[in-house]
Amino acid sequence: MSGVATGVPAGRRITDFISLGVIAKTFPLAKVHEVLAQTGKASVRQRELPAHVMVYYVIALALYMDCPCREVLRCLLEGLRWLKDSVAPIKPTGKSGISQARTRLGAEVTRRLHDETVKPVATPATKGAWFKHWRLVSLDGSTLETPDEPELDAAFGRPGVSQGESAYPQIRFVSLVENGTHVLFGTRMAAYAISEIALAKEVLPALVAGMLCLADRNFFGYEMWNLARTTGADLLWRIKRNAHLPCEERLPDGSYLSHIYPSDKDRRHTTNGVKVRVIDYRLEGVADAEPIYRLVTTILNPAIASAEELAALYHERWEIETALGELKTYVRAGRIVLRSKTKELIQQEFFGMLMLHYAIRGLMHEAALSVDEDPDRLSFLHAIRVVRRTLPLFGAFPPSADACAA
Repeated sequence: MSGVATGVPAGRRITDFISLGVIAKTFPLAKVHEVLAQTGKASVRQRELPAHVMVYYVIALALYMDCPCREVLRCLLEGLRWLKDSVAPIKPTGKSGISQARTRLGAEVTRRLHDETVKPVATPATKGAWFKHWRLVSLDGSTLETPDEPELDAAFGRPGVSQGESAYPQIRFVSLVENGTHVLFGTRMAAYAISEIALAKEVLPALVAGMLCLADRNFFGYEMWNLARTTGADLLWRIKRNAHLPCEERLPDGSYLSHIYPSDKDRRHTTNGVKVRVIDYRLEGVADAEPIYRLVTTILNPAIASAEELAALYHERWEIETALGELKTYVRAGRIVLRSKTKELIQQEFFGMLMLHYAIRGLMHEAALSVDEDPDRLSFLHAIRVVRRTLPLFGAFPPSADACAA
């Protein structure tokens, strides 16, 4: 009846109804509870901010990175006014309570939820996601700055500069990206001093048969190549043009077959070699182009993919730069550093950012499919702005039918 305030069902708390619309669709409450149980982080007793609420809150922190912590919680609670008086505001928990709840949750929950949920999303109908029968993915890494706190400096370190050190500690991370959808997956993070190569070894198991992985020359090496190809994925990686790869068999398209070896001794004795196909090409008429570009691939038959096709395809690797830019510029919302001030919470915040990016990219992929469009042609900045605007209006609904039947 009009003018009568709706009450909370008996035995339920306001926070039981917090959700995030598109975020909750991507990370359903049942999955959140499953991960909480697996990690031993499920709330044993009723709290103002129980564990499942904090999982969604961490993702919301990434959505509103330019807002204070209490304001983010207020944005989540705005959609709940229908449960109380239609004009009376709902008072969010204090900053200290939020910090304690995040600390109780820890980082393992968000990392595991990310690992078990964030996967490539392209379907056979997704434009720009495929080359012939292969799903296109790329490998690369980047860094993010953290607050200048002693604990974070000790945990993550900071890069050196020409005079002294960088102003902020940094984390390093490496990801795979699904080129056609810009979904970042398989991500691993560590201290700045940990190399991209070391992190990439932990990321490569996310490759599977049916993928074609593109990577820059910094990742190439005998060990990395073997780790990647044993996943069943095919590879197209750039290598340094002075790499010793003599022509063993010239192919009709101008590429040639050669072998890579783990050591000079193996090369001399032709032991433990791995056959690769080498593609050398130039970019004629392109300003600042290098004299020659060299690629190696596991696709040995030029009848399946010609040298010209693969040379053109390699430059799709830049899609991961765009995806990393979305994470660092648009999700971060202009902030120089992440907001958390302990090692555990930085890790939690980082995976919250990745999950937000995944949810928005998933939404954009669905939108692109509905109009038969390439997801690349949709604006990530516009999408994240829409989600920010609509969360307070449509972000809340009961986590289960039982909530209203109680």
